[in-house]
Amino acid sequence: MKVLIIEDERAAVRSLKNILSQVDASIEVVDVLEGIADTVEWFGNNPMPDLIFMDIHLSDGSSFELFDRISITCPIIFTTAYDEYALRAFKVNSVDYLLKPIRVEDVRKALDKLDALTSSSPHSESMDNIRDMVSALRNTSHFRSHFLIPSKGDRLIPLDVADVLYFYIVDGAVYAVTLRHEKILIPHTLDEVAASIDPSVFFRVNRQYIISRSAVKDMAVWFTGRLVVNLTVETEEKIIVSRQKVSDFKDWFAGLY
Repeated sequence: MKVLIIEDERAAVRSLKNILSQVDASIEVVDVLEGIADTVEWFGNNPMPDLIFMDIHLSDGSSFELFDRISITCPIIFTTAYDEYALRAFKVNSVDYLLKPIRVEDVRKALDKLDALTSSSPHSESMDNIRDMVSALRNTSHFRSHFLIPSKGDRLIPLDVADVLYFYIVDGAVYAVTLRHEKILIPHTLDEVAASIDPSVFFRVNRQYIISRSAVKDMAVWFTGRLVVNLTVETEEKIIVSRQKVSDFKDWFAGLY
């Protein structure tokens, strides 16, 4: 079985590869992709795999965007940290999912379920279920409106996401910069932040920065087809959009998704 992994966390990739080798030594991982852009490019140059393990939250957006841009006709097992409300959509539509951290037995059961589904229903029906599930999750209002910031003693101070101009990571610590130019330490990883905020408002331009549309002052063409984005506030370094993300960034900024 030829398996494609779409996942941007290296530790998760290593773990999944190890688990797959334990479950079935005949499984071949044909490639590992980290984001929307490189996945679209990969499918334009490679045959369809037998199975995909797909994380919902990728480095440059939600994996749901892939279904608008390419045709995926093989089975998919999603990996996710979604809450129980959203997970009901997976259960109703008979699409399997794995909650992180993934265990050997989780993968074994998912592959057994995939075998059963493949033998009992047409593949076109399974793909219809996937599309229904994606639509249901897209229509779920699950985006964070506030972060709770630890303060002195046992106090927690609410931070309104609408007040944030950008998030960034430096030396492993994640900060939010607000309309009042406050720099606030966020008790989450940048991946967790990206997964919990509205992608129509915020865009992860690279591994270090997530920016709000309202914070963009202007942008300019940079070397090798990249963009440099200037914000309404100072940043510690230039914010560069990679060549692969430029088209998606422009569409996002124009409000096309």
